[in-house]
Amino acid sequence: MKAVLGLENGTYYVGEGFGVEGTSSGELVFTTQMGGYMEALSDPSYKGQILMFTYPLIGNYGVDPDNFQSSNVHALGCVVRELCKAPAATPSLGDYFADHGLLGISGIDTRKLTIETRVNGTLGAALIVGDDNGDYAVECARNQRSITEIDLIPQVSCREAYRIKGTGKRIAVLDLGVKKNMLISLKRRGADLYVFPHNTSPDVIEAVKPQALFITNGPGDPMRATAAIKTVRYFIGKIPVFGICMGNQVTALALGAKTYKMKFGHRGANQPVRYRDGRIFITTQNHGFAVDGDTLPEGCEKLFTNVNDGTLEGFFSEDLNIFTVQFHPEAHAGPYDTEELIFDMMYRRIP
Repeated sequence: MKAVLGLENGTYYVGEGFGVEGTSSGELVFTTQMGGYMEALSDPSYKGQILMFTYPLIGNYGVDPDNFQSSNVHALGCVVRELCKAPAATPSLGDYFADHGLLGISGIDTRKLTIETRVNGTLGAALIVGDDNGDYAVECARNQRSITEIDLIPQVSCREAYRIKGTGKRIAVLDLGVKKNMLISLKRRGADLYVFPHNTSPDVIEAVKPQALFITNGPGDPMRATAAIKTVRYFIGKIPVFGICMGNQVTALALGAKTYKMKFGHRGANQPVRYRDGRIFITTQNHGFAVDGDTLPEGCEKLFTNVNDGTLEGFFSEDLNIFTVQFHPEAHAGPYDTEELIFDMMYRRIP
């Protein structure tokens, strides 16, 4: 099929489409991971974004639903240099996209596009499969709303509360778009999990008598998570508060700190972070917003910083029993360097 990817800066790229015919518009972001393409595509944090893989060959081991981080693909589209059409296992990525009404484009110079994104910052994009009208694709890219204006969290949070029984400490999970492996990592430590929708009021959560509050990852601008920010603010100082990715940002906002949109974000499975004791860990990341560490209130200390650009990757407060990280210690896809370190530290902080 014909296909074209248009950018808001006026450029467009013609390639070969896969999946089904259609049009989608959103931010074009890139990830540097070499494997785990289905983990990335099914990560709810990619809601509202077209995902480009910098690794040149994608799809070589087919599609295994066991690797999904949610029940379905959330990325608006997939951009690759080369799509493997005869993978080691079936179904192929192309067949899966066709069977599930998803859009993709191959034959794109992803190296050039990545460099363009790093120079100019994240760009609005439109993916059209079934046509190669570049001018129309550019027009669609320019007419879309900014991701900061869209409420994406309600689209990926659970609709109703549910419980994952355990014999250990009782943790309330505020679901802003949780990845499956976060729950698995908590469950592995015996936690008794009560998972709540993003807009659950504090009194409903308090009714289960949680010993800690855990805030998950999620898509879009953390400033739009107004209900979650209020809920987290209520529990700070009452019980331990933990957060990962957007959970880190929402907790900071609840404390009165500020967040900002990054030039092109951190996405990939090879992101180095420096721990406060000097050790460096390789992490999985997926975020386009960050916490301004200089705006954190007194008593909060930096826990991790990004080795490449110095951005804040986590903070803690002993007095308030807060512990958050920006990266994904549960990995999937990515290294397990910090899984034991982070989740054990969180769990031990629960009295």
